[in-house]
Amino acid sequence: MTRSPEPAWVVLIPVKRGDIAKSRLTGVTRRQRTELARAFPADCAAAVLACERVHALVVVTDDEVAGETLRRLGAQVVPDEPDAGLNPALQHACAHARENHGPVPVAVLSGDLPALRPPELSLALDRARQFTRAFVPDQSGDGTTLLTAAAGAQLDPRFGADSRRQHLASGAHQLDEHGLASLRRDVDTPHDLQHAIGLGVGRHTRAVLVRHGLAPALH
Repeated sequence: MTRSPEPAWVVLIPVKRGDIAKSRLTGVTRRQRTELARAFPADCAAAVLACERVHALVVVTDDEVAGETLRRLGAQVVPDEPDAGLNPALQHACAHARENHGPVPVAVLSGDLPALRPPELSLALDRARQFTRAFVPDQSGDGTTLLTAAAGAQLDPRFGADSRRQHLASGAHQLDEHGLASLRRDVDTPHDLQHAIGLGVGRHTRAVLVRHGLAPALH
């Protein structure tokens, strides 16, 4: 008997307005910070859309510039509703995804992963399939870069301060982190950015760095 194919994932990425994002990314001008804040999710989205496990990408943002770039890449863009903070916006986006794509498994991904590799995302999603809800912690071990919910399961996002602990307390399973370096490398500080550059950032981030002379060692 032929086994039915497993449903592909719908990924949700929240994107903060570029003019107020990444306040901890010091040592750059406000314009450079805004451009980087928009480049990170563009590279993240490109990696998601190249991932063979992903059926669709839904981006939650009120940043019109970032939204247009992400639409051109192939993402569906929805506004930040009900404008009550990140977690309610993700719940709204999850409902939107399932209204449009059926009872699919859903994954929330941090948008500031400029070095994300599609095979690493595939690996994490494969590991998540055996759990109703699961997550991957960020490089610091305090935050969360990926939260998943099986088809029909509540997403119940707990992003914010100490989100790793919050997701554990909510019953989500912490996934094996082996082989997920680019998935865990979110960028908030200059140190984070240098680490991401070492892993290999995508073309949008690279273009900003080169244009402003921020990473002369890049080839």
